Amino acid sequence: MILYNRLQFAFTITFHYLFPQLTMGLSLMIVYFKWKFLRTKIEDYNHAAKFWMKIFALNFTMGVVTGIPMEFQFGTNWAKFSELTGGIIGQTLAMEGMFSFFLESSFLGMFLFGEKLLGHKLHFLSGLMVFIGSWASGFLIIATHSWMQYPVGYEILENGKFVLNNFTALFNNPWLWPSYLHNQAGSLITSSFFVASIGAFYLLSNKHSKFGKMFVKTGVIFGVISSIIVAFPTGDMAAKNVVKYQPVTFAAMEGIFKTEKGGSEIVLIGQPDMQNKKLDNKIAVPNVLSFLTYQRWDAEIKGLNEFDESIHPTNVPGLYYGYHIMAG
Repeated sequence: MILYNRLQFAFTITFHYLFPQLTMGLSLMIVYFKWKFLRTKIEDYNHAAKFWMKIFALNFTMGVVTGIPMEFQFGTNWAKFSELTGGIIGQTLAMEGMFSFFLESSFLGMFLFGEKLLGHKLHFLSGLMVFIGSWASGFLIIATHSWMQYPVGYEILENGKFVLNNFTALFNNPWLWPSYLHNQAGSLITSSFFVASIGAFYLLSNKHSKFGKMFVKTGVIFGVISSIIVAFPTGDMAAKNVVKYQPVTFAAMEGIFKTEKGGSEIVLIGQPDMQNKKLDNKIAVPNVLSFLTYQRWDAEIKGLNEFDESIHPTNVPGLYYGYHIMAG
C-alpha cells in the first residue's frame, strides 16, 4: 500500500511543481525587463514584462489548483506523519499561504491591471513584490522540506507528537539555505530556457523578431549564469549536506556498496545489482568523488556495507537512478 501512496503523491507533487518552478524564475526575469524599461525608456522592455506576467499569471493559477490536492494528500496519504509533526510543518505551510501566497496574488493583480493608475515606478514595485512573494513562498516550502530531511529545534511529547521549541532553529537549519538556493537556481534554468525558446520560435517563424532577439539574449544570459550556480556552489553545498547528515543516503545514490580505501570513484553509468551488492557495467573515474566531496583525492567515503541494513533506503536502485538521471 505504501508504494501506491508514494506513486500517487509523486505524481501529484511532480505535476504541481511544473508550474511554480517556472513562475519563481520568471518573476525575476519580469522584474529585470521592467527595470530595463525604467533605465532605458525603451518601450519593448515594458511590453516584454507585461507579456511574461500574463504567462506568469496562467502558471500561478495552475500552481494553486494543483497545489491544493497536494496539501490534502499530507492528510490522506501520510495521516500519521501529519498528525505527529503537524505542529511543526503546519507552521511553515501556513506561513507560506498567509504571507507569501497573498502577497504574490495581490500584487500580481496590481501589475496586470494597474499600470496606468500606479505609474511606472509603482508598477515596477508591484512586480518586485510578486518576485519577493514567489521566492518567499519557495523559501517556506523548502524550510518545511529541510526540517523533514534534518529535523531541528523540536522535542517529542509523551503522546509522540513533535512540537517546536526553537522557532529560530527552523530557519537556521543547515539543510535549508543550500537546498533553497539550489532550488531557485534550478527554477531560473527552467524559466531562462523557456523564455529563450519562445524567442527562438519568433525568430525561426519571422514573427516579432525584435522580441525574439530580446528573449533569446536574455534567456541565454540568465540560463548560463543559473546553470553554473545550480552546479557550483549550490549543488556542491547540497551534496555535502547529504554526505554530512545522511551518509547512508549518499552511499546509495552514488552506488557505493563497499567502502573503498584510497579514494572513491565517481560512477557515470552503472546498474545496481542488489543481490550481489555491486554495480554492473559501470563506467567510473577513479578518486573524483572523494575530491568533489572532501577536496582530497584519497578521502574515504563510507559504503552501504558500513551501515545496518535496517536504515538503508527502501529502494536503492530507484534512488540511484533518480539521482543520476537528475545529475545527467
